Amino acid sequence: MARKGHRPSKSSPSRPRFYGRHAVLAALANPERKVRKIWGTHEALSGLDLSPEIPVTFAEAADLGRLVPSDAPHQGMVAEVDPLEEIWLGDLLEQGKGDNRPLIVLDQVTDPHNVGAILRSAAAFDALGIITQDRHAPPESGALARSASGTLETVPWVRVVNLARALDEIGEAGFWRIGLTGHADGTLAEVIGEQGRIALVLGAEGEGMRQNTEAHCDQLAKLPISSKVESLNVSNAAAVALYAVTARG
Repeated sequence: MARKGHRPSKSSPSRPRFYGRHAVLAALANPERKVRKIWGTHEALSGLDLSPEIPVTFAEAADLGRLVPSDAPHQGMVAEVDPLEEIWLGDLLEQGKGDNRPLIVLDQVTDPHNVGAILRSAAAFDALGIITQDRHAPPESGALARSASGTLETVPWVRVVNLARALDEIGEAGFWRIGLTGHADGTLAEVIGEQGRIALVLGAEGEGMRQNTEAHCDQLAKLPISSKVESLNVSNAAAVALYAVTARG
């Protein structure tokens, strides 16, 4: 069957290493995820029903620390995995037909901790998925999976080559595209109104959305934050915005 919609990017051939209980157990529970190898302490892996097809190496905690970035909280388990298969934007938009789950679109948000935290918020507020560029977004990694706390396995993540064209396709699917920026006139609550399907567009902390991305939004909005701070971290802004969309009406 022919695929529909915006073409996804090519996936990286490298295999990330996930660490920490939530990230590793979520990867094991995901039927779409190929786990290639597991290292762990006897204590951490005891009681787990591991497939005999997955090679397991028991190791001391200090030895596991050499498999992950310095001071990474591995909690006694590390897994080498294949990146997830690509998701097509058209397929994701088709899955969301008939409901008002929001979309998150990220413009050049490159910090893996921020993207991981946004995935976690997207799962908490039942978002349809997140959309990023391929070249200006972090790859799957242990740091990202750790920040996502297992939700990397459950929230659809579409990577696209051209974000402007993807926003066009999102608009054609019936989403009202709201770009969050501090220089907007109206607040998010004022802009949302009774719009049905919402796509929230956020830019990188500091730089914000690029001008061309703003031009592909239906409206711009700001969060009503105090003048005591200049802006919120992008992952915090995403969580607040997702709550606002979910709680309306």
